[in-house]
Amino acid sequence: MHYDTLIIGAGLSGLAAGIRCAYFDQRVCVLERHTTIGGLNSFYRLRGRNHDVGLHAVTNYAAPGTKTGPLSKLLRQLRIRWEDFALCEQVGSSVVFPGATLRFTNDFELLQQEIVETFPEEKDNFQRFHSHLLEFNELDLHQEVQSAREVVGRFLNNPLLIDMLFCPLMFYGSARPDDMDWNQFVIMYKSIFMEGFARPYKGVRPIMKTLVRKYREVGGELRLRAGVNRILVEDGRAVGVELDNGERLTADRIVSSAGSVETLKLCDDEAKASSEPRLLEPGDVTFNEIIDVINVQPADLGHDRTIIFFSNSESFHYRRPDAPCDLQSGIICSPNNYQYDEPLSEGCIRLTALANHHYWLNLDEADYEVAKAEWTAKIRETALTYLPDYREHILDTDAFTPKTIRRFTGHVNGVVYGAPNKSLDGTLPVKNVFVCGTDQGFLGIVGSMLSGITMANNHCLT
Repeated sequence: MHYDTLIIGAGLSGLAAGIRCAYFDQRVCVLERHTTIGGLNSFYRLRGRNHDVGLHAVTNYAAPGTKTGPLSKLLRQLRIRWEDFALCEQVGSSVVFPGATLRFTNDFELLQQEIVETFPEEKDNFQRFHSHLLEFNELDLHQEVQSAREVVGRFLNNPLLIDMLFCPLMFYGSARPDDMDWNQFVIMYKSIFMEGFARPYKGVRPIMKTLVRKYREVGGELRLRAGVNRILVEDGRAVGVELDNGERLTADRIVSSAGSVETLKLCDDEAKASSEPRLLEPGDVTFNEIIDVINVQPADLGHDRTIIFFSNSESFHYRRPDAPCDLQSGIICSPNNYQYDEPLSEGCIRLTALANHHYWLNLDEADYEVAKAEWTAKIRETALTYLPDYREHILDTDAFTPKTIRRFTGHVNGVVYGAPNKSLDGTLPVKNVFVCGTDQGFLGIVGSMLSGITMANNHCLT
């Protein structure tokens, strides 16, 4: 079977790329190893309840009818209606460090006011920094890599303010320990602080189902349980794939959302040997996450924040911890605290902590379950510094670790944000193979879809 484009992975970026290709009458097929769609942003049902895998918030919020910005662009490119996503804005979020709190909503003026009141000596510096950031073109796919720490340090002097700005952006998008690429910092700063958080009432399901429906409407083929065993390469050029069951499919090009390291591992030894060493360096930053279902609304207990990013230390460290999990920082997310027309039927608290993938990936099954229960309790105990003690209200708990992530995504080290070195233009050393999604570099729910759209536009439709 021959296709114009084969796409590896039925996540947000892969499906968005498939829709663009199918719109232009290409014969396109999305290949997914697992039995369901979504990848890092999938959903599942456990003990009678629906859960989202990775969704804390949709960043890059824009009000319905907005003509500019990432969200409106992707809706136009995919010909999807605003109401298909039905996004509800956040109530309000916070960054909390010892002795300082910065509140923010989808109105950027609140964050600016908070910074001026908390760090008055940085008022002019912050304005200069913000102006410099707005002048930068983060969508230039051929820019040189710059350290965000170095750029921000040229403008701001207070290390506490710097760490408080970096904390949410790193937690929601950095594959690089203790730093970010400047272009990714700009992307995340705009998407979180300037545009803000939203969420569909029913979680990620309506987004994923809308993408699949649209993809099939325009003639795209989706194959589940169709894992790619290797990419077929002839004379340095990809010509197709071999599936896990031995079936071979040929194509003019391949777009992979599996990650750059993972995609190159599917190619032959000659292709890997010709790759720059940086492209074969896997990510090292990942997380444990807990989902606690409770029998009350979090706001009824006094917790009305949508998301809290916290650090118990003034110096924020974002790296693989020596311990199984880092209890010095984390994320507290409540899917209930959005501006819905009616409340969710049950309360929910999601807790996230940096994790040591070496520890979690090397446990045997019996030790793994014991360790997961132990560290779930420890992470929850740490979070209770920042929200009311809700433990007596818990109805059900689920948790995942780097081991879970590796099992369902195939990502080396069970990482969430892929490799530290991105391929912004999507190219890899093997001709006709392009990467989209996490390792291309556009991040978040909206960013992932824009990544698929941009790679399809640049490499499949020209």
